[in-house]
Amino acid sequence: MSRPEFIAEVSSNHHTDLDRCLRFIDTAADIGCAGVKFQLFQVRDLFAPEILARSPSHRTREAWELPVEFLPTLSEHARHHGLRFGVTPFDLMAVDIASRWCDFLKVSSYELLWGDLLSACRDTGLPIVLSTGMADLDEVSAAMEVLEGAAGITLLHCVSSYPVPASSCNLGAIGSLRERFGCRVGWSDHSRDPAVVRRAVDRWGASMVEFHLDLEGQGAEYAAGHCWLPEEMAPVIAGRGGRDVPEADGTGIKAPVDAELRDREWRADPSDGLRPFLAVRRAWEAGY
Repeated sequence: MSRPEFIAEVSSNHHTDLDRCLRFIDTAADIGCAGVKFQLFQVRDLFAPEILARSPSHRTREAWELPVEFLPTLSEHARHHGLRFGVTPFDLMAVDIASRWCDFLKVSSYELLWGDLLSACRDTGLPIVLSTGMADLDEVSAAMEVLEGAAGITLLHCVSSYPVPASSCNLGAIGSLRERFGCRVGWSDHSRDPAVVRRAVDRWGASMVEFHLDLEGQGAEYAAGHCWLPEEMAPVIAGRGGRDVPEADGTGIKAPVDAELRDREWRADPSDGLRPFLAVRRAWEAGY
């Protein structure tokens, strides 16, 4: 079995601080990662105006935005370390901007249904990583049809719950996705459990493992419980994972788990790419 790629997801733990961003890249290299990934979004182009008008907590996420002007420096620094540099774009303009600087693009679980974003990513000619949290097999199949012709596709089985217990990880879906689509398949981790990650690799042959990284527990997303510290992930990358967790295998059926059901309607609506679905927006607008 070939060595899996470990990709450090910085997500919104960077504090819009360039020096801190660079330290994430240094740390990812130090612990043995093959790549590092950032997210590129603007809150006004991520959530519908009906939501932003009524939700201060969504508006405050503007503080999580990565400055676009950081991208050339981050890309150069990652390549200096021999790391693949990836970006998750959350709107069509972000696809165009990110593709100038990165080695691969990642489509998040929340954008899996947005065909225009998928086709824009495909048309860049870059390899695509597609996360499949909350999705059922039909939804993944529809996304794969849009991505046909991409330079390379890696599907990531994912459970969009933060954090997710081993018993809900359903790692067997890695094998199901590989059998159905015949492409590279990996695991996007929200468990923060070394045994889960090692089972995804050793039992199910995950060719890529994406994980959320923080430096010291001060990142914006660390308190949610799904972000790894460097000293926690380094031994996992080195091949150590502690106890066995066969309960993480699940049914192998690619379908949402109970913890994901409520968030399915908060995915980007295919009509305009904004979150959440139109029906949810109408309910918020009506004051429910």
